[in-house]
Parts: sequence; structure tokens; C-alpha cells
Amino acid sequence: MDGLLTEYRGLLEKVDDWFRRSQAKAQGLVHCAAGCSQCCRGLFDISLLEAYLLQAGFSQLAEETRERVLAQSRLRLAQLQAQWPDFSAPYLLNHMPDELWTEMPEGDMTPCPLLGEDGRCLVYQWRPMTCRLHGLPNVDRSGEIFSDQWCTLNFSGSNPLEREELRWDFRAAFEVEIDLFQRFAEGLLARPLRELDTFIPTALLIDFAGTDWQNLKIAPAGGVRA
Repeated sequence: MDGLLTEYRGLLEKVDDWFRRSQAKAQGLVHCAAGCSQCCRGLFDISLLEAYLLQAGFSQLAEETRERVLAQSRLRLAQLQAQWPDFSAPYLLNHMPDELWTEMPEGDMTPCPLLGEDGRCLVYQWRPMTCRLHGLPNVDRSGEIFSDQWCTLNFSGSNPLEREELRWDFRAAFEVEIDLFQRFAEGLLARPLRELDTFIPTALLIDFAGTDWQNLKIAPAGGVRA
């Protein structure tokens, strides 16, 4: 697993390089910076591989900080379980209908439990890919659009979808990400699945060492039944 994490972090560094280059080319139109946490709110799904990566970074924090973050995560879990009583360890989402967890309320402004008091991410170098992609549209060099969304603080009065200099090899990067996840799933569950997801708060609560991953029941659509 350590080798896979190294490969995945290498891919994430390429994403960061794209974002930095795009920010420079945008000449002051991208206002993403350390301490800006407008996008660090609410719930969004991340892969089980990203959850594993988050825990690797989380383990390096001071014990007092970890306990505070875990307390916030457990509170968030209790709120989710009030809505979804069957949502239990290892807190995977794929056995539930997509509409329940892929369209989370936009008005949810609950801060990410990993957001520090100074507005900075406590595990910035270990954060998920979606955190790194947010703020700019994701348009492949071919013109294929993977995400047509961008932060409303950026590109005031202009349309970044029209800026070819912001495009990147997104399809190739996502194919690498899928391959890495399949290898991760095969090592963990002995099956090369393409998708298993959770939320950031619940990612921190997953017991990777204590879960009997290889005996989890796989749903017909590729998700996991609790």
C-alpha cells in the first residue's frame, strides 16, 4: 500500500502543478490562496484510496488536534446516521442510491473537520484530489469537459471555459487514478473494483486495520452492502 500511496501522491503533485500554472496564466483572476476556505464546507464524496491517504496524513498531527477533529467527525457521523440509520462502518456510500449522496445540499456550510482555526487545511499535502481541482473548470486538452464549475470568487466577468491555456490532460490523469484505485481495491478486498466512496468526516473514522475487507458483500452495481 505504501508504494501505491507514493504513486498516487505523484499524480496529485501533477494536479497541483497544473493548478499553479493555470493560476499564473490567469493573471490575477484566480484568488485561491492559503487561508481561503470557502470551498471547505459541507459534504462531498472521496474515494476509499483518498480516505487511506487522508489517514496517513492525519496520523502525523498532534494527539490533541486528532482528538478534536475526531470529535467533530463523530458528531457529523451521528447527524448522517439520523438521516441514514443503516450507515455503519466502514461508512461506504455505494450501496445507497446515488441521489442520496452525490447531490448533497448546497446550503450546508458545516466546516470540514480538517479545517484549522486559521482557515488552512490541517493535512494540506494529503488532501483529496477533488480539493485540488476545485476553483477551476476541468477541461481536457481535447475540449472534453469533466467539470464546468469554478469558484465564484474567480474569473469575475469572464468565462474560464473559453481559456485554452487552462486545459490539461484530465482524461489521462483520471485513467491513472482509476488504475491506482483498482490496484488499491485489489490489495485491500482482493477485487479490482473501480469505485468505493465515503465522506471526509467518515474517512477519518474508518478502521482500515480492523475491517474484514475481503468478506464485505459486493452489491450488483459494484458498491458494497453493509
